[in-house]
Formats: sequence, C-alpha cells, structure tokens
Amino acid sequence: MTRKITDQQWLSQQNHDLVDAGHGHLLHPAVKLAFTAMQQKAHSDGIDLQIVSSFRSFERQLAIFNKKWRGEAILRNANGEVLDNTALSSIDKLHAILTWSALPGASRHHWGTDLDVYDRESVHQWNGTFELVEQEYLPKGPCYALACWLEDNMAEFGFFRPFSENKGGVAREPWHLSHKAVATDFEQSRSIEAFASALEQSDMLGKDTVLANLPYLYNRYVLNNGS
Repeated sequence: MTRKITDQQWLSQQNHDLVDAGHGHLLHPAVKLAFTAMQQKAHSDGIDLQIVSSFRSFERQLAIFNKKWRGEAILRNANGEVLDNTALSSIDKLHAILTWSALPGASRHHWGTDLDVYDRESVHQWNGTFELVEQEYLPKGPCYALACWLEDNMAEFGFFRPFSENKGGVAREPWHLSHKAVATDFEQSRSIEAFASALEQSDMLGKDTVLANLPYLYNRYVLNNGS
C-alpha cells in the first residue's frame, strides 16, 4: 500500500520522522533497522560498512549547489575529471553540477531512505585522500571489497543502487544506496509543478537557467532518464 507523501516531505521542506543512525546521521526508522542489520552482516564478513552521508535538508542541498555554482567546490565531468568552472557557460556549468549533485528539492537524500557508504577501516589504512569518487570503488580502490560485498548482499536487506549506471544523467555512484520499499513512496509522490514552485521561492543561484530548462532537467537528472 502506497503511503501518502506530501510535497513538503519529498522536497524536504518539512521534518520527517527520522531517527539517529549514529555520528549525526538521520534515517527513516525502517531504513535504519535494515541498514543496521546489513552493517552487522558486513562486519561479520570483515567489511567496516559505515555511512558517509544520509539525510540532507533542502537548505543543505541548496548550500551545496550554490557553492558549486560560485566555483567554491570542484566540478567534474561524468568521467570524474576536474573541470575549469570559469571556462564553462551557465548551461554547461549546470550540467556539470547535476552530473554529481542534485538540485535542492531533487535529492534522494531528502527522504531519509538513501545513504552514501564506505569501508572506513580500509580507507583509514589506504595511502591516499578519500574523495568519494568511482575509482575508489573499483579494483585497487579502498572500497572495492565493499562494492563487491554490496553487489552480493544489499538486496537481502532491501537496498539497491539507484545510480548503478550512467544513462546520460546522474553519473555512476557505487556508494549510493536506497531502501527500495520506503523510497518508492517518495519517488511516486514527486511532481515537476511542486518542484518548480520550490525552486522559484528559493535563493538558488543560476535560477533563471534552471527554470528555463526545467522540464528537460527534470527528466534527465531528477527522474534520471538520461539524455
């Protein structure tokens, strides 16, 4: 049975009934239970499964977007290569941001159903700087064993990777997990009309560029149907 999710809830403009998942992370209660069980199984298999990021508010996502728009954070292309922010047009900069980061109101992290994970112990033993990029989850990366373990075990606990392949929208994110049963209600509650209204009322930089291209951006990145 589908649970009714309000616009304010999926846009993260209203507090959810989230619970503490440790170290300041918040999750939906059912998702916390599932993750804790999966974490215990991972630990028994020698994997130090930990959360990098979980719930994120509309305002937090807005701050991330604006920081990238101003050139105060690194922009990358779909292959993970660093881009020169000053050399990009507004629309090219927007595509670069949305390849790796969501618009405020569009992040799956707003729901308490999604989280980014890593192998903490392996990263601590690794002789490198952890950046949460795909190479770290590939062979020779510190989180490769975790990535393989998740592939074999995450479905048992109700999780899947919403960005398992690059369709020409959001880049591959092997660290990003979503709890399918709970997230589905949020997915089915989204609407471009409510999304547009939230953006119009926000202090988002590049707003004119976003709103002028919103139907295309919504399909390509929010629904992740690709180009």
